Amino acid sequence: MAGQAETAADGAEKGGLVFHPMDQFIVKPLFGGDTIAWYTLTNVTLWLALAVLAVVALLVLGTSKRAIVPGRSQSIAELAYGFIYKMVEDICGKEGLKYFPYIMTLFMFIVSANFLGLIPTAFTTTSHFAVTVVLALAVFLTVTILGFVKNGTAFLGLFWVSSAPLALRPILAVIELISYFVRPVSHSIRLAGNLMAGHAVIKVFAGFAAVAVISPVSVLAITAMFGLEVLVSFIQAYVFTILTCVYLKDALHPSH
Repeated sequence: MAGQAETAADGAEKGGLVFHPMDQFIVKPLFGGDTIAWYTLTNVTLWLALAVLAVVALLVLGTSKRAIVPGRSQSIAELAYGFIYKMVEDICGKEGLKYFPYIMTLFMFIVSANFLGLIPTAFTTTSHFAVTVVLALAVFLTVTILGFVKNGTAFLGLFWVSSAPLALRPILAVIELISYFVRPVSHSIRLAGNLMAGHAVIKVFAGFAAVAVISPVSVLAITAMFGLEVLVSFIQAYVFTILTCVYLKDALHPSH
């Protein structure tokens, strides 16, 4: 306790926190050093690779036996498959099912990365905008290109609200255009922001756990927040995927 008090005093004198909740999001080289280039293997690289391996293990290795009475991994894989298939069919219709593999892969990667980030000392890759922006831009570009390929210039009908009074249509067209290009921004910030905030709060409560007086309360708060983060990890993957389906529907059926 004396050492903790001295550390706290030193931190107070320097005007900073004794613990730093955002340190868990720092990108670090796996094999030491301070320089990070595009080819450097980092903690982000490691946990991105583990997320991909987790998806392969569940969907490929877990279903390889194709048992009539499925085991745990096969049951989870089949539930995930049915869940996303129904989502795509309900939102995009039968025409959207040809894009099911992409949406399924997107969901499984995000949910795997989110859950892996809950492991103690793990790195939450989906808390970084560098990751979520790439995912959001991939969806945005795919949907936009698909919209023009499938509909030609008729895709621009997405921005022309024909049901509105004629005088308001140009104004609404500008609003629709702005909201369309804001999609990748909101798509990426929503995922990264929610995960970053939850993990930072857990780290804050963990820092207070060292103080004997409030340690039991802190442990209870950590447990509650961890349970909430498990739910958030799934919900954010679901939200990202369902918005992708909505954007895909706009590309397939752009007219208002």
